[in-house]
Amino acid sequence: MSRETCYRCFWPKALCWCGSIQPMDTQTRFVFLMHPKEYKQEKAATGRLTHLCLTQSEIQVGIGFEEHAPVQALLRDPQLFPVLLYPGPHARNLSTGQLSASELGGRRLAVLVLDATWSLGRKMLRLSPSLQRLPRVLFTPAEPSRFVIKQQPHPSCLSTLEAIHETLLALERSGLDTYALPAQLLGLFARMQEFQLRCAADPARAGYRHRAYRPPGERIAPSGRSGARRRRMFG
Repeated sequence: MSRETCYRCFWPKALCWCGSIQPMDTQTRFVFLMHPKEYKQEKAATGRLTHLCLTQSEIQVGIGFEEHAPVQALLRDPQLFPVLLYPGPHARNLSTGQLSASELGGRRLAVLVLDATWSLGRKMLRLSPSLQRLPRVLFTPAEPSRFVIKQQPHPSCLSTLEAIHETLLALERSGLDTYALPAQLLGLFARMQEFQLRCAADPARAGYRHRAYRPPGERIAPSGRSGARRRRMFG
């Protein structure tokens, strides 16, 4: 018999995160464009956990967003300044103040995030010309990914949760937002991984890797197609 699930955080009710989360208000609106595989299959979905921490955030599920009415309405909203958190040669680096309040012209910043693996995120972008036309932003990560239970294909690849943490830090430094609880996201991230590691240490539990994980800084980034699938690159 399957365990009863909390359909807010998508964890078993006995392990529900919701009671330990203090939602934060932000000036910035965050829109998680979540691939259906991430939404339905990923147990350690950090995008969903991040969404629960941010009152001014939403999840929109899809692969292509040209016919996605809520996303297209957001892109046309004259009160918003939508940007895509995605690397590129012309992306503005939030960490160095390359996006200013004067550039927003009184509009509210809306940060759209492709929440998927690297390869699936590229497909989502390819199928969404309106997202391709958006100004892009990125950041310079303060440190490599803290993901222990998954290996990133490149030092600058971060989980969605880490990427939003870094984005909020950069927005606060540039005066575009305030980050009321900077310890919360990383604290939840650590707790989630500690639980996964405890499960992996129990040989009676099926479905978990039972080999020790190397610290992120000691890992060699995988090469080739299989490694490129793991996570998206934000900075």
